[in-house]
Formats: sequence, C-alpha cells, structure tokens
Amino acid sequence: MASFITFLTDFGLEDDFVGTCHGVMKRIAPEVQIIDITHGIPPRQVLPGALTLANTLPYMPPGVHLAVVDPGVGSARRALALRDGEGRVHVGPDNGLLIPAAEKLGGIKEAHELTNPAYALESVSRTFHGRDLFSPAAAHLALGVSLADLGPPIDPDALARLDLPRPDLGGSRIRCTVLSIDRFGNMQLNLDRSHLERVGIVPGQRLELELGTERYYVVAARTFADARAGDIILYEDAYRNVAIAISGGSAADMFGAHEGQDLRLYLEAS
Repeated sequence: MASFITFLTDFGLEDDFVGTCHGVMKRIAPEVQIIDITHGIPPRQVLPGALTLANTLPYMPPGVHLAVVDPGVGSARRALALRDGEGRVHVGPDNGLLIPAAEKLGGIKEAHELTNPAYALESVSRTFHGRDLFSPAAAHLALGVSLADLGPPIDPDALARLDLPRPDLGGSRIRCTVLSIDRFGNMQLNLDRSHLERVGIVPGQRLELELGTERYYVVAARTFADARAGDIILYEDAYRNVAIAISGGSAADMFGAHEGQDLRLYLEAS
C-alpha cells in the first residue's frame, strides 16, 4: 500500500479539474497523501511535462506517480500504468509523458493498459480521463491493487516515446535546443555538464550565443552571484541541466525565446 500519490498536470488552477481529481482519489483512498508537483505545465505540451516529471520524481517519496498532459484524450492512445526499476508506479497517457522519469528511476519493468472498468468511474467521459480513468486507477494502486488487475500487459518497447532533440557538438560551437522555460525566464537547454566538459567550457569563460539573427555575449558561471546584474550566463541549474539566464532578469523575454527553439553557442567569443 502506498502512502503517497504525486500529481502533475497541465490543468492549471483556475478551473475545478485539479480539485475534482483530488476528490475522486480521496473517495477511493481517503488515507493517501497527495503531493501536487505542479499543474502549470503549458497546455498540451507533453515534453515539458515529461522533463518536469523526470526532474522532480527523484525528490519525491516512492509511491504512485500520476501525470496527465493528454492532448490525445479521446483518441486511440492508450491509458497506461507502469512500474519502474525502483518499484514506483506511474499512471498516465501512453504518449511519452511517463517514460523519461521511469527510465531515470531504473527503467520500465512492466506496463499495463488501463482497461478494467472496476478501477475506473462508472461513466468515463471522452474528454476528462484525468478524473474518470487515471485518478481512480492511481487511488486503487495506492491501496495495493496490482498492475495486472488493471488490464493486459504491454511490451515496454511498444510504448510511445518522445523525440528528444540531441545537441550537435562541434569543435568550436554547440548547436542546442531550448527544452523548457521557467516562470523566471530561465531557458533549460538539452545539455548537461558532460557536454560542456567535452568541448572544454569552464566557469568564467566568455562565449557567444546566436539566437535567430542576433548574437550576444554569455559568461559560463557557477551561480548567479558570479555575474553582474544584467549579465547573460550559462550555468548548471538545480536539476543539473544546463540553462541560459540573465542575472536579475528574464532571458526568455529578452530573446523572445520559445520552447523548441534552436540556438548556437560559440566557444571563442570575438
């Protein structure tokens, strides 16, 4: 029996969606604690949801991890529950949302489609599977129901996966992609420390950033304190992802950047 259900969605907090899902889970498993990771994932944006889930679940207590960013709701996409190598259970749509987190936590050991009506609400709408299908399944799993009881097994290799962009490392430049932007305007890139080490970027080094037709000077820094107010910095964030920020400002606003945008870093700033 799990003590915790973590909950991540793109539902926002203006409507009743999150509260209704809480109510469904509590009616089935009143003793379980629900931890809201965030409900501020951009609407229908599966990749930022998957990245946030992978970043945060290592800091969450083991339990059932419910995630719903589901632009394909009502289509032929499957509803899914899977177990990772650490024994945690993940519930959500089969659209790639759950996979990066599960792979980070020991890989996918088993997966099942949610088809058993005994573990869903009596009437399942075509547009709100978060309430009618995923929340009941998460609550029943928290009570100790086995994955096999929820529906037939799925080969983990048959699960939908996201196409994560890969950086291109050259001798004097890196081509990379903005994966996500936080509320402070910091831009997470598809880079980590190993990429910087491979091309020899060290703290204090000055680089050039090319975004669209514009170029800017950037300083590789350990912390915001290493830069003056208004400086553009390249740094490793709290989740060990490499990001672009402006000390005391919003990098995304300054650059007019958006998720999925390509940029280049040149190692020898002129």
